[in-house]
Amino acid sequence: MGGGFRVLHLVRPFLSFLPEVQTADRKVPFREKVIYTVISLFIFLVCSQLPLYGIHSTTGADPFYWMRVILASSRGTVMELGITPIVTSGLVMQLLAGSKIIEVDNN
Repeated sequence: MGGGFRVLHLVRPFLSFLPEVQTADRKVPFREKVIYTVISLFIFLVCSQLPLYGIHSTTGADPFYWMRVILASSRGTVMELGITPIVTSGLVMQLLAGSKIIEVDNN
């Protein structure tokens, strides 16, 4: 077990700049985990069936046909958008807050 090369030695100088994740204050009960999982599954199933306004389902070729299993989406539904609306809305909110157009209380 000699003094071989370890990636940790390269990363160690930068560790002081990285944020730390605190441990949980309490143990999350199994029942609460199940409830959040069921709620997430329900939202996913609803979004998988909710059609987008203005998108007409056509019988033409679907370029993402083979990717539907990986993307977990149906053609013309909210799930087809992926995380793009969330990322875009977060970016817009940060731009508005940074330019002082809206006030944000970070407390």
